Amino acid sequence: MSAPGRLKTYLELVKFEHTVFALPFAYAGMLLASMQVHGTGWPGWHTLLWVTVAMAAARTAAMGANRVIDRFIDARNPRTAGREVPSGKVSPAQAWALVAVSLVVLVVAAAQLNPLCLLLLPLAVIFLIGYPYTKRFTWLCHAWLGVTDGAAAAGGWIAVTGEFAPGAWLLWLVVIFWMIGLDTIYATMDYAFDRANGIRSIPARFGIPRALQIAAVSHALTFVLLLAVGVATGASFWYYLAALAMGGVLLYEHRIVNPNDLARVNVAFFDANMWLALIMLAGVIADVAWRTLT
Repeated sequence: MSAPGRLKTYLELVKFEHTVFALPFAYAGMLLASMQVHGTGWPGWHTLLWVTVAMAAARTAAMGANRVIDRFIDARNPRTAGREVPSGKVSPAQAWALVAVSLVVLVVAAAQLNPLCLLLLPLAVIFLIGYPYTKRFTWLCHAWLGVTDGAAAAGGWIAVTGEFAPGAWLLWLVVIFWMIGLDTIYATMDYAFDRANGIRSIPARFGIPRALQIAAVSHALTFVLLLAVGVATGASFWYYLAALAMGGVLLYEHRIVNPNDLARVNVAFFDANMWLALIMLAGVIADVAWRTLT
């Protein structure tokens, strides 16, 4: 396989395009923290660079580990049997090598930021690598994923300040409940397979109608927490305008997916949530720019 082809395979292995889910929240945490601490939304090129590197490395490590750990489960599932590891396009050893390199890059990035980022790194790695195992034991696996991805938002804040603050905790909670909702919706696609193979998930435990209700409640909490972030950080009307738009996106997700029609789950999972994350970042940029200038 040519070098471009190999690169494309590895990018597909880790679903690199899904980085758009967590990276905007990491940037949002970074910008809001800089605004609160320095009075300007600009954290500096050094922080921006290493937050970006840390996020890309963390997500690559997590997805690579997920794919290789779940390769036997994926091979049995018709929806996932074509993934890179079970199909043989990438060997388990190659996937683990990618994970190892990504973790080394993550350590370097954390060391470039501040001592607290480096101190929290072992705990972060446990969550990054541990997610695939949770679905074997508990339907709360979606919450584990939320905590893992939510650490990106809090991490962006900590990268600037070197400490936790109410805004960081609230951003973390925003992503936790957002991810619980979206991952529960996504898991409805594997409802029959999960029940037949002993895989734990909210849909497998409670059924699809109740699972979608749980996802809706989780997303309602997400919206409330978004407003709380605005209050905690002294946000301007630009932030709240973005929050309203994000609430609209969440509502749209639940309008296009219902127990009798799951055909648009992928639209709800990827397209809608991609726009939600980008709206969040755009709103924060507009907010900190407005407050910096005025």
